[in-house]
Amino acid sequence: MPFLIDGDRSFIQSMAIIEYLDEVYPEPPLMPADVHGRHYVRAVSQIIGCDIHPLNNVRVLKHIQTQFGADDAATKTWYRHWIAEGLGGLETYVVSTGLARRFCYGDTVTMADICLVPQIFNAQRFDCPLDDYGTLTAIFERCMAVDAFRTTQPNTQADAF
Repeated sequence: MPFLIDGDRSFIQSMAIIEYLDEVYPEPPLMPADVHGRHYVRAVSQIIGCDIHPLNNVRVLKHIQTQFGADDAATKTWYRHWIAEGLGGLETYVVSTGLARRFCYGDTVTMADICLVPQIFNAQRFDCPLDDYGTLTAIFERCMAVDAFRTTQPNTQADAF
């Protein structure tokens, strides 16, 4: 579970944590200043957090293995199906709005990029074909050139295994 300790307070849930950080530590901003931009960033973030991630998180993958006897191949097939469904819809939405440039919303990192990176990272881990998601993978690559993303990858953490 996402968990943040800031001083003597603790916080849960990724998007709530991101919005908290944006409000308490506003530089650099993680949400656009304009209401329409904020809606778009929240929509992209929620497509990822509500439609893509829940079907592919570790808890669900372990459940289909234990409850239904899915082996590694079946688990990867499940993952690949749902990541293709989710990223396909997300790619279409991001491209159709015309709001993405270097990142999901223009040329600055937002909550949407923070939500996108782990999904692409995990899709790569599960050997998912990503050729159909040119905009999203290009955004991911640009994010990975940013120190804040590069230095916080799961394999750089003290508890990595």
